[in-house]
Amino acid sequence: MQTQPSVFKAYDIRGIYGQDFDETLAYDLGLAYSQWRRQELSTDSLSVVIGHDMRLSSPGLHQALSRGLVDGGVEVIDIGLCSTPSFYFAVANESADGGLMITASHNPKDYNGFKIVRDRARPVSESTGLTELKNLVFNNKLAPAKRLGTIRKIDNILDQHVAYELAIAGFQPLKPFKIVADPANGMGGPYLEKLLASYSTISLIRMNWALDGSFPSHESDPLKPENIEPLCQMVLGQQADLGIATDGDADRVFFVDNLGRPVEPGILRALMAKIFLEERPGATIAYDIRPGKITPETIIANGGQPLVTKVGHSFIKEATLESGAYFAAESSGHFFLNMEHGCYEVPGVIIIKLLQALSKTHETLAELIKPYQKYYNSGEINRRVSDPAAKIKLIAERYSDGQLDYLDGLTVTYPDFWFNIRPSNTEPVLRFSLEAKTPEIMTTKRDEILKLLAN
Repeated sequence: MQTQPSVFKAYDIRGIYGQDFDETLAYDLGLAYSQWRRQELSTDSLSVVIGHDMRLSSPGLHQALSRGLVDGGVEVIDIGLCSTPSFYFAVANESADGGLMITASHNPKDYNGFKIVRDRARPVSESTGLTELKNLVFNNKLAPAKRLGTIRKIDNILDQHVAYELAIAGFQPLKPFKIVADPANGMGGPYLEKLLASYSTISLIRMNWALDGSFPSHESDPLKPENIEPLCQMVLGQQADLGIATDGDADRVFFVDNLGRPVEPGILRALMAKIFLEERPGATIAYDIRPGKITPETIIANGGQPLVTKVGHSFIKEATLESGAYFAAESSGHFFLNMEHGCYEVPGVIIIKLLQALSKTHETLAELIKPYQKYYNSGEINRRVSDPAAKIKLIAERYSDGQLDYLDGLTVTYPDFWFNIRPSNTEPVLRFSLEAKTPEIMTTKRDEILKLLAN
């Protein structure tokens, strides 16, 4: 079928399989990546890691991508079925020249796509290579290399990855925990199974554990309240210490406290900033521009250097690498470490660090995070509008007496509330989130702005 150019997004490739693209794109992308990366490195010798998630269309795309890379003369390092963090680890650990992961992350079952990196798992975004790859795919000048490539398979990448994360987190004894985990039939299942089995003191209660690309229980996006609600109820029903949820490719992690309440990622980000600043005093900590004021406040209070970035895993990683930041996190559940061999998501490290922090205190998770719950957040709200740019201009005019920032969409700050509104990089919607000093101000201002978005 004919590939739709719209599948090339700001920091990955994503669309509806069979409607926007199919195996033709996967094969062409393999050839294009081979040619593009070889030209960048001025070499005929190229090693590229490939992996895929459990979506129903992923195995076929994986085979086509592998053929394209082999025809492009590449040494393919095939790690097979894996989470996206395991894929990033493999690229870094194998000292590969790059990699392509087949996944649509948290999108519904009909979607699929590709996350693309250079060496050390450095992200490839619209401004750092995706546009060039798009042009190569559509210029009809792709041709196989004179010498075919090879395929080397690695069957135990999960074992290697978990061992590495445990070493980074540090081997400390954990007190007994009862944990409920819901990976939504995604790649978090095998990942969490291997990680948490490393501790005999953890009693694990599994929800939606079997890999199933049709997502029979619910969407694999824990940021949506309806998707994490069953986990909240199970934590309460089982009187568990906490709950853990991951998205489809397991590069995002979310938590539920012992009272069955979702922990805002911005609050966990602040807690983790404090923990990592104890390890690296004075370090730079990066965070995305969406509301979550407790993060920069915590960074400054603990002697760190705050760095605000655009939203999107590619953008925040690029900023982290450029600034030399040690820890970075988005309010959407992405948590990164800038390590010696690469910079990428480390959900396993975050989980273990949280359990270590809880093991050092007699506090419950609800008690541990209470000092960070200073503000009231609307959560991210999506609205489809016919003209996003016009709506953002309208909001800017209406709130022009506030402090305006255009780093990513529009951020407006007042003394008692602040908000961000920006076009999505993956969907035709505006994303809006607001935070305030009181629940009354949050509700009033949230509804006030949503009315403007509805007109």
